[in-house]
Amino acid sequence: ETAHQLGTPISSLNAWNELLKATYPNDPLLPQMDEDIRRLQMIAERFSKIGSQPILEQHEVLPIVQSAIDYMRVRTSNKIEYRLEVKGAVCDRDIHLETRAMLCAPLFEWVIENLCKNAIDAMDGRGVIRISVQDVEKKVLIDVEDTGKGIAKAHYKSVFAPGYTTKKRGWGLGLSLAKRIVEEYHKGRIYVKTSEVNKGTIFRIELKK
Repeated sequence: ETAHQLGTPISSLNAWNELLKATYPNDPLLPQMDEDIRRLQMIAERFSKIGSQPILEQHEVLPIVQSAIDYMRVRTSNKIEYRLEVKGAVCDRDIHLETRAMLCAPLFEWVIENLCKNAIDAMDGRGVIRISVQDVEKKVLIDVEDTGKGIAKAHYKSVFAPGYTTKKRGWGLGLSLAKRIVEEYHKGRIYVKTSEVNKGTIFRIELKK
């Protein structure tokens, strides 16, 4: 229903944007409006797919992870450092690595964004988020590591429960949604790999190739 309700105004915005392009072809603000409309389309698509069993296709994992990082980087302060690593080496956007898995790309990117948001909250807006991608036999492993406050071992499983949050605001649905997308839709696994109070946490995602 949310996706349906968003559809009409997004279509209208697209039409108005095309009219603006024809009237003001050199306006420097129009590319940013394009990007905002594409983002709204992505949000609507995510809500549409979360309400039904999505179709999984072979995708390269790194570009999806990089896209999530790019989105988060421009929306967080420069006190947050993002690092993407492949097999322990820092990865730049020009690297080519055939690390593929069966994915619904819009939903999986949402998982990475939610893990990054969770990390930012855990670090109180200052620290390092390290995302590493490994290709291991029949699996792809993605680790999302932060330098935040950590999680007590007794709470490793409960952090994924709907409503669990240490924040004063918010519904505590980010990790719950990530777990649903990874485990119910992608038949993978997501769990707390390691965590140490006041030092940081590593969440691990396991995906089938």
